[in-house]
Amino acid sequence: MTVTPDAGSLGIRAVSELTGLSVDALRWYEREGLVPLVDRGADGRRRYPAAAIRFLRLVTALRRTGMPVAQVREFVQMGTGRTWHEQRMALLVQRRAAVRAQQEELADDLAVVDAKIEHYRDLIDRGLDCEDEIRDGAVLPVDVSVGG
Repeated sequence: MTVTPDAGSLGIRAVSELTGLSVDALRWYEREGLVPLVDRGADGRRRYPAAAIRFLRLVTALRRTGMPVAQVREFVQMGTGRTWHEQRMALLVQRRAAVRAQQEELADDLAVVDAKIEHYRDLIDRGLDCEDEIRDGAVLPVDVSVGG
């Protein structure tokens, strides 16, 4: 489902389905001041315009990258205008750098996991058990001391 500015606004259930966030999560985001632009219709129900949905996607992405709620709130509550745009951009640039560092760490961690998978595949292919390999002296001791 694509929401455009001309599509009007959506209720909380439709936004939940569209974003994958639960209704409770959407309400929590609103209570925490993480979602601007949410008004209520004449019936008292929340109405999310397209801009709010786009902003929700950004907030969700920032949270998934590990940005603390307080920092997301700070980002959301910044004003408008050039000065605020520069401050928002600075926060996003910092978050991007943190995400890139996480990606590098995850790539290293993935390489370790992949190596262990290959190790077990080799054991299985050779019909060995971990204890067989150790008993046969095929596994060399590993120095796990810090700095060693």
